[in-house]
Amino acid sequence: MQNRIKILFVCHGNICRSPMAEFVFKDMVKKAGMTDSFYIASAATSTEELGNPPHPGTREILNRLGISFQGKYAVQVKPSDYEKYDYIIGMDSANIRNLKRMLGEDKENKIYKLLEFAGLSRDVDDPWYTGRFEATYQDILAGCEGFLNYLRKKNIV
Repeated sequence: MQNRIKILFVCHGNICRSPMAEFVFKDMVKKAGMTDSFYIASAATSTEELGNPPHPGTREILNRLGISFQGKYAVQVKPSDYEKYDYIIGMDSANIRNLKRMLGEDKENKIYKLLEFAGLSRDVDDPWYTGRFEATYQDILAGCEGFLNYLRKKNIV
């Protein structure tokens, strides 16, 4: 795992948005031939869904795209994740607040909101509440594409 760019995508329960971002981004870097350059994971800020597989709405989208999510079960962010990961990317403002509470001050500027990379300040809506998994996917796709472009522009990959 050394010399890999380590990325942790985070949402509230780690069953909808963050696993979708994890596997969409994994697929994106695989298609770009850069799998060996990354370590990509996802986690929750809450304990509500720990041990559960991705939500059926997330599974449906990933299946449609032919993206495997095999073996994914919800886990929670740990304080040690701040040192482990280079980028910790939350889906919404509440995730960012919770991450800073759980991980402490962001001294190394590792914590970001996903849509910042798409030039947007808004949140990725939680489809657990909206039921709009396709809209969530479109936001995640835009954020992941923007993030990969950000890394390329900074000559990180």
